[in-house]
Amino acid sequence: MTPTPHPLAGHGPAALAELAANETLGFFGRDPWWLVLLKAVFCFGFLVGTVLVAIVWERKVVAWMQLRIGPNRHGPWGLLQSLADGVKLALKEDLVVTGADKVVYILAPIVCAIPAFMAFAVIPFGPAGDEISIFGTRTPMQLTDFPVALLYILATASVGIYGIVLAGWSSGSTYPLLGGIRSSAQMISYEIAMGLSFAAVFIYSGSMSTSEIVSSQQPTWFAVLLPVSFIVYIVAMVGETNRAPFDLPEAEGELVGGFNTEYSSLKFAMFMLAEYVNMVTVSAVASTLFLGGWRAPWPVSTFWEGANHGWWPLLWITLKIQLLLFFFIWLRGTLPRFRYDQFMKLGWKVLIPVSLAWLVMVASVRALRNEGYGFGEVVLYVGAPVGALLLLGLLRDVLKRKPEPGSEAPQGEFDPMAGGYPVPPLPGQQLPPVPRRRSRAPKQLQDALNGADHSEGS
Repeated sequence: MTPTPHPLAGHGPAALAELAANETLGFFGRDPWWLVLLKAVFCFGFLVGTVLVAIVWERKVVAWMQLRIGPNRHGPWGLLQSLADGVKLALKEDLVVTGADKVVYILAPIVCAIPAFMAFAVIPFGPAGDEISIFGTRTPMQLTDFPVALLYILATASVGIYGIVLAGWSSGSTYPLLGGIRSSAQMISYEIAMGLSFAAVFIYSGSMSTSEIVSSQQPTWFAVLLPVSFIVYIVAMVGETNRAPFDLPEAEGELVGGFNTEYSSLKFAMFMLAEYVNMVTVSAVASTLFLGGWRAPWPVSTFWEGANHGWWPLLWITLKIQLLLFFFIWLRGTLPRFRYDQFMKLGWKVLIPVSLAWLVMVASVRALRNEGYGFGEVVLYVGAPVGALLLLGLLRDVLKRKPEPGSEAPQGEFDPMAGGYPVPPLPGQQLPPVPRRRSRAPKQLQDALNGADHSEGS
């Protein structure tokens, strides 16, 4: 009797990965309507609750860093400060600027807030299998998932930035408009680097499904396997959320309050809510892509087999999100705001080239490994060109001669008012000396002061 071959026999690694992904995604789309609604309410409540905790935590941690007390009046240890802020904003007068485009002006906070909540729908809180039972129904700990879940996250993040752009444009004021323009440039610059960091994860996991990406991080997290992508994403997520030191769209010292200068009451509260919800969302994405998602950290998973089953995965991903939120707070309390030229230089001249070079290297390594090459051959074929490029760059820096002092061509006299309005000097140009008026002090007083200075110096 001829034995029946296994259904997966004869398939290559790519086909096996595709079949496994289809099996994982088969757990979704089978929940009853009331369970889908319950999961959606849980995601909304999780985000709002985390935001309330994050606001108090941020004010407490920054106060501790600056040797202050922080909020301590509302509730025990000031824990109800977030609710007090919400009530205060709700009771403020709601103004609409006379020169604003009223429809867009009112819709902009909504456009900014809703996509922040939408992106959380594909974040896995636990394994894709029917791990938990809710009112007798077995279901995965995730609202939904599909083969292009990470593209969905990128799309919703892009739509959210439009809320900031529209808020600045519709206000009918100069400084909000400048904040909106800065936001659009920031979106383009840092979403490219973020997308390239995602691409390395796609190549290594073979899927864009969030649940499948978490399953691929066994036993090693992608933060260890793809450290450059992890660092690039961490920097890009701070830029995407407009947080210090990248909060250029709302720079108080330059733009009064930025894009939300003309907003008050609940509309301003929605912008604030969207900022913190985006912080939670990008932290959850970082945990899912690079930190193992709902998986328990290494020391726990080695001696406790049940750490990744039941309701326990919810605890691990919550702890990872809170650690990344602390990272946001730490940056705000320690780093000053970047200048705009430094900010754009970091995005276009550092993050994007580094991400492209890293992506080419990751793709080469994966292709060679799929073809059956050993570790030594992969290091030779990929590491040798990279080492040669680094050596050439080092030699270029060493051989590059610095210009000798005084060898520059003499600059013409700089006239700051040549164009009819004052402009700052360019690098290498110097302003002419400023004429100073003669002192109005009596000559005897000047002689006395000069004599006192000479006597102190002697």
